[in-house]
Amino acid sequence: MNSVLLTLIFSGQFAVVKRCIQRRSGKEFAAKFIKKKRTKSSRRGVAIEDVEREVNILKNLNHENIVQLFDVFDNGNEVILILELVRGGELFDLLSGNERLSERDAIAYIKQILVGLKHMHEKNIAHLDLKPENIMLLENQNTHRIKLIDFGLSRLLLSNNDVREMMGTPEFVAPEIISYEPVTLASDMWSLGVITYNL
Repeated sequence: MNSVLLTLIFSGQFAVVKRCIQRRSGKEFAAKFIKKKRTKSSRRGVAIEDVEREVNILKNLNHENIVQLFDVFDNGNEVILILELVRGGELFDLLSGNERLSERDAIAYIKQILVGLKHMHEKNIAHLDLKPENIMLLENQNTHRIKLIDFGLSRLLLSNNDVREMMGTPEFVAPEIISYEPVTLASDMWSLGVITYNL
């Protein structure tokens, strides 16, 4: 991609997101650096299989309400995902900064989340970590356009393979995950219900 890194956008336990610019075009992107596990038993980093799963899921999604993946690099210690740069901040920040949202605003956000989820669910992909922190405003807080981000826990759900894992953010996780029952596409709808209540 021939890009130069500029500024830190986000820092998590095993990933860092930085804003970068493609030298030849001047176009801006987000570069997500995911630290790889050195050994299978290591507690630090993300297993390469999990990174590959996230990449494959992003490659299969192409929707205006889902962050777009442009390229992937591996420098040995990290896998770097070159993603669409979304500038407006998290829906979480919008909620934190306002005592409440109007019903009209809430409807605009929920509709876009539903449309993005419909695209995913038609491909049998469950997000499994829907929360206001993983919903980004496309521009500033005066617009209602959003993007779903962070597909690290997402799963392709096949009829011949039950997924039973303890994952997600406790406040937003569906009861079947807590009960260690098979995850379904409906698991995302529980999380969306909690988001709707918060809005």
